Amino acid sequence: MFTEIRDISTLNKEEILALRIADYQQNFIETTIQCLNEAENDQRFIPVGLYKENVAVGFAMYGVFQHEDETERVWLDRYLIDERYQHKGLGKYFLQQLIHFLTRKYHCQKLYLSVYDDNKVAIQLYKKFGFVFNGELDEQGEKVMVKEVHNHDNN
Repeated sequence: MFTEIRDISTLNKEEILALRIADYQQNFIETTIQCLNEAENDQRFIPVGLYKENVAVGFAMYGVFQHEDETERVWLDRYLIDERYQHKGLGKYFLQQLIHFLTRKYHCQKLYLSVYDDNKVAIQLYKKFGFVFNGELDEQGEKVMVKEVHNHDNN
């Protein structure tokens, strides 16, 4: 399977904006247009397209943010698979790719993300990959999860 994590440019912006999630998932994540606008206004956010066989099947946004304790945290801030490509194992596949990508890029020991309490499917997925709740809430009231990254995860 030929897959890629691609930067978003004028060349592929339209196909990223065309990505959709299922109606029942709408409350769990912002639309890609909201995410791209946010990334334009805050350079810390880096949006990427998730591609399988040159077709945009998903979207993610990540960044490094200063925490109140002065440490820097690497966040997988947004993650979605288009509803047409869900239930095909791509959520698991690309989450693994993103974990490798981010740990290689930033040489970090921990990865952070946040999730709404009622997003049971996402929570189950994140737990499978070693993310655990750390007791914190983000600014939107989402629960923060963290994954300890071990050196062998970086290969």
